[in-house]
Amino acid sequence: MSAANRHQVKKVVLAYSGGLDTSVIVPWLRNNYGCEVICFSADLGQEEELAGLEEKAIASGASKIYIEDLRMEFLTDYVFPTMQAGAIYERTYLLGTSMARPLIAKRLVEIAELEGADAVAHGATGKGNDQVRFELTVMALNPRLKIIAPWREWEIRGRKDALAYAAENNVPVAATEKTIYSRDRNLWHMSHEGGLLEDPWNEPEESMYTLTTAPENAPDTPEYVEIDFRAGIPVRVNGEARGPLGIMKSLNALAAKHGIGRVDLVENRLVGMKSHGIYETPGGTLLYQAHAALEQLCLDKDTLHFKQQVGLRYAELVYNGQWFTSLREALDAFVQSTETHITGSVRLKLYKGNAILVGRKSPFSLYREDYVTFDEDDVYNQQDAEGFIKLFGLPLKVKAMLDIEGVGVSHYRITNYSEFKRD
Repeated sequence: MSAANRHQVKKVVLAYSGGLDTSVIVPWLRNNYGCEVICFSADLGQEEELAGLEEKAIASGASKIYIEDLRMEFLTDYVFPTMQAGAIYERTYLLGTSMARPLIAKRLVEIAELEGADAVAHGATGKGNDQVRFELTVMALNPRLKIIAPWREWEIRGRKDALAYAAENNVPVAATEKTIYSRDRNLWHMSHEGGLLEDPWNEPEESMYTLTTAPENAPDTPEYVEIDFRAGIPVRVNGEARGPLGIMKSLNALAAKHGIGRVDLVENRLVGMKSHGIYETPGGTLLYQAHAALEQLCLDKDTLHFKQQVGLRYAELVYNGQWFTSLREALDAFVQSTETHITGSVRLKLYKGNAILVGRKSPFSLYREDYVTFDEDDVYNQQDAEGFIKLFGLPLKVKAMLDIEGVGVSHYRITNYSEFKRD
């Protein structure tokens, strides 16, 4: 932002985590924009990371800070719909950070409007995905707000520079040059980037993990968990009715104890480069697997197969920060229509990093034992299969007959090289 435009900013609301980047942004905004800085922190389940946040923000130069509990909204309006869609980015990432950003940015806009702020600011780097997620949300909800992204303006070029700037401005930070990881935690997951992870050949150090037990150190005895769903939403764990928060906490604890939910991924960022990250999603891994198992029972073939395609596109939208778009809303409408009969129970066996599906049942199950039995039944006449196969294979038969009439052999015949003699 030009110097002239900087002077037009009188008040800014900063998405504040208390980590290294946003900690140094508070004094940087005051030093470079001469504006009032209001911080906003969303409680999405960071636990101890929220401790001392208010004191730290004020000490850094903020005039006030909002700390709001958004955990229920996060689960019910973002996490569960994404899970119901079966959205998984690049086969393994359960989108924990991606889902959280539009909610944070939405509330950031609302607080900016409440406070009469000119601008909002975030600590996302110019190399990452989060800058897109934050800014697309602001553009969708209030494009009149200016957006300040310090990583695209300041002279700080890395975490060492940021640590030095923090020291100069007397801002205490937890990161050190020896153990520098970029982390994001919420009720759904914990992500780790940077440090030795920048070389994808390196095995992550065990001390890096914060949520899950190492699978080799997990209990030697398997543990069973039963999850009940109603219309695609988890409602009970082991027969005990709990709200969304209680369910996530209990499943996180169970899965983490058994070393479940670790993912090592080299992913394609939206901005065009690859990055290496480690994700811990213990309870979410159980929910995704259980929900998918119930869909196997309750969705017909065509709907299930089409929904798999929808899940891929849904994941791209979430990952790319396109939550507040017409397409995501349209896909959501389809997904919700498929969830009507996703009611039932799923049983998983937890053991040494694995969640093993061992049972599922539903009053809306389309699976019928009397239809698939090898014993005699009155539903299916096996002789009917002959006519079905002839009709299903008719295009293959017609093509082969045309090939034979033309060149004397089917296009798909494999050449018998044993007939050829060597010179």
